[in-house]
Amino acid sequence: MNARDRILAKLRAAAPATAGDQPDVAGWYVTHRSVETGAEKAARFRHFIELAHAEVYAVPRGGWLQKLYEVLSAKAIASLLVAPGTPHGLRAREGLVELGIACPGYDRPVEEWKAELFTDTPAAFTVARAAIAETGTLILWPDADEPRLMSLVPPVHIVLLDAGRIYNTFFEAQQAEGWAEGLPTNALLISGPSKTADIQQTLAYGAHGPKELVVLMIGEE
Repeated sequence: MNARDRILAKLRAAAPATAGDQPDVAGWYVTHRSVETGAEKAARFRHFIELAHAEVYAVPRGGWLQKLYEVLSAKAIASLLVAPGTPHGLRAREGLVELGIACPGYDRPVEEWKAELFTDTPAAFTVARAAIAETGTLILWPDADEPRLMSLVPPVHIVLLDAGRIYNTFFEAQQAEGWAEGLPTNALLISGPSKTADIQQTLAYGAHGPKELVVLMIGEE
């Protein structure tokens, strides 16, 4: 018997004969948070993500493009990376180009334009799959149209969020979105712009990702 076999044998001997009753996670969450209206969840999400230094703008369903343009103009951003293979990316490109904002698409392998992505891309525009009110967290599922680098590399990350997809807790989001049926290769939980602090507790933004996070939160009103 080698060292590996001896270690595994000890682990098996120490393991309980049965796993016993599993904790009632769903039951605990039933009492963990009272039922909230959509407006209450949106307000709580906004409160917590703004505490984390994010900007949030409530917009009507048909008015997010105008607000996107206003945000870009206020920040003097003349170029926005979009995903032209998505409905929101295509709409942003069609509307913003007419207003003088360049909208290059993430539509080729990163190896072909890495220098441009890392040095000449001031902002990117993606969509959130959902959000969590309890922690002020965005849920992103990167895919071939919106790769992870879109939310990681540009200094400013602008996210489109449907307020109807804000859940109370992470557990509720997992259940409602059917995470058990299949996960992406990379699920992102974003609760603010990138930040870090040194031993003197000096907080710095943009150390490992975007230094600014802007959320366009779509509501019915």
